Amino acid sequence: MSQRIPVIDLFAGPGGLGEGFASLSDFFRIELSAECSVPAHKTLRLRAFKRLLEEDGDSLDDYYLYVHGQAPVPYSERTRDAWEEAGQEALRVTLGDPDDDRRFADRLDERGFDGANGILVGGPPCQAYSLVGRARNRGIAGYVPEEDKRHFLYREYLKLIQHYRPAVFVMENVKGILTSRVGGERIFHRILEDLVDPDEALGRGPNGPGYRIHSLVDPGTVFRRGNSPACFDGHKFLVRSEDYGIPQTRHRVFLVGVREDIKVDPRALEARQKISLGQALAGLPPLRSGLSRDDSPAAWVDAVRDQISQLARDARSHGQSDIAASLERTSREIRDKQSWSRGGLRCPKVASYRLPEHEALERWLHDDRLESVLNHQARSHMPSDLGRYVYAATFAGEYGRSPSGAGDFSLPSLAPNHANWMSGKFADRFRVQLRDQPAKTITSHISKDGHYYIHHAPEQCRSLTVREAARIQTFPDNYFFEGNRTEQYHQVGNAVPPWLARQIADIVRAVLEEWHEQDITAETTVFTEAG
Repeated sequence: MSQRIPVIDLFAGPGGLGEGFASLSDFFRIELSAECSVPAHKTLRLRAFKRLLEEDGDSLDDYYLYVHGQAPVPYSERTRDAWEEAGQEALRVTLGDPDDDRRFADRLDERGFDGANGILVGGPPCQAYSLVGRARNRGIAGYVPEEDKRHFLYREYLKLIQHYRPAVFVMENVKGILTSRVGGERIFHRILEDLVDPDEALGRGPNGPGYRIHSLVDPGTVFRRGNSPACFDGHKFLVRSEDYGIPQTRHRVFLVGVREDIKVDPRALEARQKISLGQALAGLPPLRSGLSRDDSPAAWVDAVRDQISQLARDARSHGQSDIAASLERTSREIRDKQSWSRGGLRCPKVASYRLPEHEALERWLHDDRLESVLNHQARSHMPSDLGRYVYAATFAGEYGRSPSGAGDFSLPSLAPNHANWMSGKFADRFRVQLRDQPAKTITSHISKDGHYYIHHAPEQCRSLTVREAARIQTFPDNYFFEGNRTEQYHQVGNAVPPWLARQIADIVRAVLEEWHEQDITAETTVFTEAG
């Protein structure tokens, strides 16, 4: 195709979904992205800046000087124009706010967005749909789902579909959207009906064709205008990321809308070999955790060994001699770990990332120009939590599973000071991410305490770093996350895995190429017949 296809990325976060499309830079270009969070927007703009330099054939020196901490800002006089352009592309707006909606529409008009040949991607915020969010809402006195605007943020997406009529759209959301109800009605059913006929849904006059909604995993699942959503199995729209080379069991709903006048159906995602957590984290330097008070390498070694000593005694007295022996081995190893770093925003590299069985993903992640590992800093923890972490990782190493609840955390020194600990409601409060399996889903909760994301190596006795979470999410290693560490975790946890987005972009590209070929064939036929 002679011109690249413009992509609009809504609710973009740090840009995971857009990154997949932008990586096909000969075919797609990000025309405009929208994000309301200040730190996520900073990350988004920085990535847009890097991409613009690459597209213009400019040197990336300024970008690398910044991410390596050798320059206070990402640009120089030479690249200031690209930085300003990145600010035009990555827009900080809150969709649904009338003033911001006007700003967004004006910016699209300024940039000459061709909706009819463009693409719309994004995932409306999911707090109202997620199982955790719904449980939290039930605990709020007087909470009324029908009055929670977050249930209807997808309509901001719908308004743009109705107005611009993009050729294809891709919408992503959490699994909980399949069962969420508002006013006794499944919200997923309403979304399907609204997306196939945006004019009817918004009560506006006809503005063009409607849409077919396709599954990415079952080509036979297509929702069309006039279908009853109650007859559809919503789980056919569920993408299990681990089946497509993403090293985590992230299950998300993807809806691919194709405009009705485009007589091309997208193919399904192709299954790929599973990738384990250990493979995903290969080459990252080991780190020691920190102490929440009076931290130093020597104090950390003493605190961890004190915890292990007590745990080993408890384990032997409770008949867990195998656990006790493993703990004692770890204690001896930790004596030599005072030289370990806690990492940092920029952490010295120790090895190159290599994944021989998954060369495409290796190329996607790896960058020879990086002098440091970015966003790789260990958290600080209380000594009691260090003990729980080292015990949990030891348990997982012995039994091939994460310990669960009070039954597995039965040693006296492990029980947290929590009134409901023995109730069974907190069985997964402490979870080890197993080395030989895909990780559990990286979510925004990783920004909290890290208990659910314990590193598999007992001697490190810590939770995962931002970079480790980013590797599991398949962000390229040169993706730099702005903001404080909590904000960085939040960005990573809320994102679409970019490597999965790349695979989806390949599918959308194939649809548009075939559609374009059909148009050329039709035009040639008309010309020949007329001749």
